[in-house]
Amino acid sequence: MGKQEDFVLRALEERDVKFVRLWFTDVLGSLKSVAIAPAELDGAFAEGIGFDGSAIEGFARVYEADMLAKPDPSTFQILPWRGEGPATARMFCDIMMPDGSQSYADPRFVLKRTLGKASDQGFTFYTHPEVEFYLFKDRPRDGSTPEPVDRSGYFDHTSQSIAHDFRRDAITMLESMGISVEFSHHEGGPGQQEIDLRYADALSTADNIMTFRVVIKEVALSQGVHASFMPKPFTEFPGSAMHTHLSLFEGDNNAFFEVGSEYHLSKTGRMFIAGLLEHAAEITAVTNQWVNSYKRLAGGGEAPSYVCWGHNNRSALVRVPMYKPTKGASTRVELRSIDSAANPYLAFAVMLAAGMKGIEGGYELPPGAEDDVWSLSEGERRAMGIAPLPQNLHDAIGVMERSELVAETLGEHVFDFFLRNKRAEWDEYRQQVTDFERARMLPVL
Repeated sequence: MGKQEDFVLRALEERDVKFVRLWFTDVLGSLKSVAIAPAELDGAFAEGIGFDGSAIEGFARVYEADMLAKPDPSTFQILPWRGEGPATARMFCDIMMPDGSQSYADPRFVLKRTLGKASDQGFTFYTHPEVEFYLFKDRPRDGSTPEPVDRSGYFDHTSQSIAHDFRRDAITMLESMGISVEFSHHEGGPGQQEIDLRYADALSTADNIMTFRVVIKEVALSQGVHASFMPKPFTEFPGSAMHTHLSLFEGDNNAFFEVGSEYHLSKTGRMFIAGLLEHAAEITAVTNQWVNSYKRLAGGGEAPSYVCWGHNNRSALVRVPMYKPTKGASTRVELRSIDSAANPYLAFAVMLAAGMKGIEGGYELPPGAEDDVWSLSEGERRAMGIAPLPQNLHDAIGVMERSELVAETLGEHVFDFFLRNKRAEWDEYRQQVTDFERARMLPVL
């Protein structure tokens, strides 16, 4: 048994841990959990804990149901919201087959495999997400319109604000679990919040996002409110994005940084952006996986709908943030399409794969767009070579299913299940008769 496993077993004793929750994620990004007693952990480290994979979305067919959840000791943390008394801990798991091989259905393995390919080229992939979400007074029921906890706006500070106390408690809890927070503030919509996680390697960040969602919902519950990561809960207010900053490092050196070049962006960085742009439509079904995701992208403002890049342009799909003269390591690119309801393992995998394809293929970066792309006419956008992102989930699925890049990155099993599930979601959605149709048509038809 290794040092990390020994550390976990000692921590269980020292912290009086009575339950260990083993976490993993299904193909759609829903967190799954099984609790075991500390006495079972030796066996879990050695062989994994068996479960019925056919009961998990996208994991296995009935005749190949047996799977194993093997805990990753490096992800061990005490859950701070379990209250007084015996502690509960958690670890993320890798999903294995009975013969000890990795499960191709495991989203965490999809990301690890993609990171491994980048590592073979000498690169480490870092990400830094800005996670937005809404706080509502109550859990919405039966499709009713939710009521935000406040009527504040962007960066507003209000005394005795529920949101202010909420962010303080959530950040305290995140920090206690080893998840570093860089910024937090009120966002543009009423009740809308943003909490930005610090840079970390992409696998740690994906694990942190899954933990983040649980922490946010637990803190909300403890304060008698409800948190939601739905991409666009209101017609008239902004959607919830997860703008993600990306960079590649070669050892300790930022591969995107070059002294004296425009925006201090290296050739590697330019080719990475070109890859993101070239394959943007193909990966959109993964970065924006719900029918509701496209209501946000169609909403204008700072939600990107067109494939272009810029420097100080928040309507662009990819942005190169301002360079900090004393921090060469801070050179990065920001993908602005992804929303906070995406499966972070799959999303980071396809984002990295698209960028790496640009590097491997020597893609040429097109001219940047510094205009507000929303304000241009269709003709002007066409003349500038700016194509639209998929307009809805149906269009995104259609582009994705023809993508060799996404099929290769996700693997056949995840690729096929994801497409089947999303087609079913679209078919169910398009059959719905909406309040908009009734309000518009019943009085006149």
